[in-house]
Amino acid sequence: MNKQEKFELANWTVDFAKSNGADEVSVSIYNYKGSDISIRKQKIDKIQESIERGLDINFYVDNKYSSHSTNRLNKDSLERFITEAIASTKYLSKDEFRVLPDPSMYFSGNGIDLKLYDSTYDTIDPKTKLDIAMQVEEETLGMDDRIIAVTSNYGDGLVSRVRVISNGFEAYEESTSFRVSASASIKDANSRPRGSDSVNSHFMSKIDAKGIGIVAVNRALQRIGQQKIASGKYVMLLENRMARSLLSSFLNGTNGSRLQQKRSFMEGMLNKKVASEKLSIIDNPLIISGSDSRLFDGEGLVAKTMPVIEKGVLKNYFIDTYYGKKLAMAPTTGRSSNLEFVYGNRDLDAMTNSIKKGIIITGFNGGNSNSATGDFSYGIDGLLVENGKIVNPVSEMVISGNHKTFWNKLVEVGNDPITNRAWRTASMLFESVDFSGL
Repeated sequence: MNKQEKFELANWTVDFAKSNGADEVSVSIYNYKGSDISIRKQKIDKIQESIERGLDINFYVDNKYSSHSTNRLNKDSLERFITEAIASTKYLSKDEFRVLPDPSMYFSGNGIDLKLYDSTYDTIDPKTKLDIAMQVEEETLGMDDRIIAVTSNYGDGLVSRVRVISNGFEAYEESTSFRVSASASIKDANSRPRGSDSVNSHFMSKIDAKGIGIVAVNRALQRIGQQKIASGKYVMLLENRMARSLLSSFLNGTNGSRLQQKRSFMEGMLNKKVASEKLSIIDNPLIISGSDSRLFDGEGLVAKTMPVIEKGVLKNYFIDTYYGKKLAMAPTTGRSSNLEFVYGNRDLDAMTNSIKKGIIITGFNGGNSNSATGDFSYGIDGLLVENGKIVNPVSEMVISGNHKTFWNKLVEVGNDPITNRAWRTASMLFESVDFSGL
């Protein structure tokens, strides 16, 4: 189904729904296709091609709301589907806050080209995809006798979607994605250390898979001989690729649903200090070819650059229209896009050299975080550092604390952000973090 056909069907769906009892309607029609290839021991472990299409529709009927999906897109089937869905919606309880956004907040259709679509997608033959995955594993052959297995993966996808909302929104979006990754497992005396690496882009021409398998193996080898060390307070250096794990549980507190349901330690903290002045986070959906760039969000609200935390002060929550109504606050957006930070002057190695005694976090092994209180506890993999030198790998340790005080221990943000992910995290240095043995 091409772009014009999607728009025609979406507008017909809106008109039919409104003429059959719906007050307002939001419709999304999409097509998706993608590839997924896995290689292990130079053999194909998985090869999969997917093609999907579907329609998502939200109904607003007498302050009642429901959401439905179908992959049957002929009008005869849709007429019955829509009629039955509207009828079932009328049995729900009223919710006065279930309304569409103010049309003045919608994307108007005059946005910049974010360069999210690779026009060569359909020209890439299956052999090219398979060769990329094969080569990632092949470069690790003979690297070390302790390698148990290296698994390499190639994946891609193309999604196109039209959105039509009955109170004045229409837009089209199309994007492609490519990803190559590797994971390695290593034989050790008492464990099976693992390591991984990946690269992704909206464009095939920007995928450089060389060295991914080698990095994955070296990260696994780095963990051989892991041991528990004495509990105590240590300087903590968080690797750039690991920073999202802690940040996500911290930023969960800025979610509108948690705020409204009194399950957020960030409640009442707007324009107040929540972290060290070294932490500044900007939500930027308008980065050209950014991993999570967009011109509008899932509700159709126009995408805007928004400060989240500014020198440690909380500046904005992530609030959609529904929770904005409940909280009597203006909506911003329901979820984050690309997160950028204010970066420092040193990378991981330079910060490591400055540590008298501390631990570099290279991985997390489960844990939990309480969004209501801010308490958290996570199992870690890491490297013990003494006088600027890595001494030995560390495991069977837990970091714990409370987000309300923990982020005030941040003393430095590195200059080594990961730019091919939505959250462009850099290495982060903390002082006096609690580590304990399992």
